[in-house]
Amino acid sequence: MQSNRAKYHLGQVVRHRKHPFRGVIFDVDPQFANTEEWYQSIPEDSRPRKNQPFYHLLAENEQSFYVAYVSEQNLVADYSGEPVEHPDVPDLFGAFHDGSYELHFQMN
Repeated sequence: MQSNRAKYHLGQVVRHRKHPFRGVIFDVDPQFANTEEWYQSIPEDSRPRKNQPFYHLLAENEQSFYVAYVSEQNLVADYSGEPVEHPDVPDLFGAFHDGSYELHFQMN
């Protein structure tokens, strides 16, 4: 069994490598764990590898807030120093410092 270590951590602010959105990570899957229908909806020449970490983000762009599911290969750290304005951020996270949010919950 292959072990996939996540490059990014819960509470970290990241941005998409190709699309104009950013977000804060609230969950990580060690490999693809969404539906095959979702995966097939991505154009074949843009589909990420399934055997890498995938991140759940509270995401934002200039028009809206939403939840995104993004492969590690399509993320980069966000060094803007700007907080994420997604309205659900206060439900999961505490203070914002140095590009990351403090977690409100205890991990097992």
